[in-house]
Amino acid sequence: MQYQKIKFSNRDKSAFFPILRQRVDQYFITNNLCKSGGDGILYKAIFMLALYLIPYFLILSGHFSHVVMLGLAVMMGLGVAGVGMSVMHDAIHCSLSKSKILNKLFGASIYLLGGNAYNWEVQHNRLHHTYTNIHEVDEDITGKFLLRLSFQEKYKSIHRYQHIYAFFLYSLMTISFLWKDFKEISLFNKMSASGLTKPFPKKELIRLFISKIAYVIFILVIPMCFLPITFGEWALGFLAMHCTSGIILSTVFQMAHVVEGTDQPEPDESGNVENAWAVHQLQTTSNFAGSNRILSWYIGGLDYQIEHHLFPSISHIHYRSLSPIVKEVAREFGHDYNAKKNFMDALGSHVRMLRSMGAKPLRNVITSNPLEPVLD
Repeated sequence: MQYQKIKFSNRDKSAFFPILRQRVDQYFITNNLCKSGGDGILYKAIFMLALYLIPYFLILSGHFSHVVMLGLAVMMGLGVAGVGMSVMHDAIHCSLSKSKILNKLFGASIYLLGGNAYNWEVQHNRLHHTYTNIHEVDEDITGKFLLRLSFQEKYKSIHRYQHIYAFFLYSLMTISFLWKDFKEISLFNKMSASGLTKPFPKKELIRLFISKIAYVIFILVIPMCFLPITFGEWALGFLAMHCTSGIILSTVFQMAHVVEGTDQPEPDESGNVENAWAVHQLQTTSNFAGSNRILSWYIGGLDYQIEHHLFPSISHIHYRSLSPIVKEVAREFGHDYNAKKNFMDALGSHVRMLRSMGAKPLRNVITSNPLEPVLD
């Protein structure tokens, strides 16, 4: 397809973000705080990496039964998700630490998970965070196998059942890193013609191949060499790990943007979105922050997605404190602050959206209007 540059333009709404940024900056000045994570997040990073790596080495020791090793593989999956949300995510956003070296180091933890830092930075930081919920540009809602996560996605009859099978497909998220990163090469090159991305660098291509080979050695070759297991037994543990991490990561990310009350705007023919960027982020994102501080700690503050999308360069440890500020300024400017009560409320809202998007459009046309009548 032909990609076009997306532009945000609405001067009437542009005053929102300067005022909000001023209030947020004043909060850090008043409380003498650093916007990065500080020592606390470094300890958390070490914990999450340990949650992933310690079970790996316990499995390699060969001192446990197959049942226990399967349990350790599930624990590794919890570690993969924890590293992804609480370590790698902040680090590649350069908000984990004031040190560029530490951000680079902990950002490289994505290679331990089978992913690629450059691809994540382009696909997530640049495209998803800039063009949130815009079909064909935001990969989080576009072109998903058997899933219709955008009202502009072509409807297929199987979509009517997606609320039933979606979470199985979500569980495959981190497994898809093994081939999806290679597909991004062609995608980024196509997008580069419009200026949305840059052509895929040759040095990153080399790094991509080397990192994938290293991951296969780490996750497959070493266990098969050190343990008296069959390939089928290894595959069971591999799936247990990745399905655990995949369903956690996918569900958390989807509950931020594919829920009731979030917009999916369509650019006009010239690629113009009639909105200011910050207001666009507010209208396409939802929180599900509740009283569960343990959950919030584990998922890297991603229950405060509104704050994260408005201030991705600020560490997630500050989002709970910034939330009242964002809510207050949004109210002053007459903007909605879409926040679900808790995790289960957001989960229910996401399932209802899956059902709504899976229903056949009345006129069998692509639509961005979630309230359009549908056929039974």
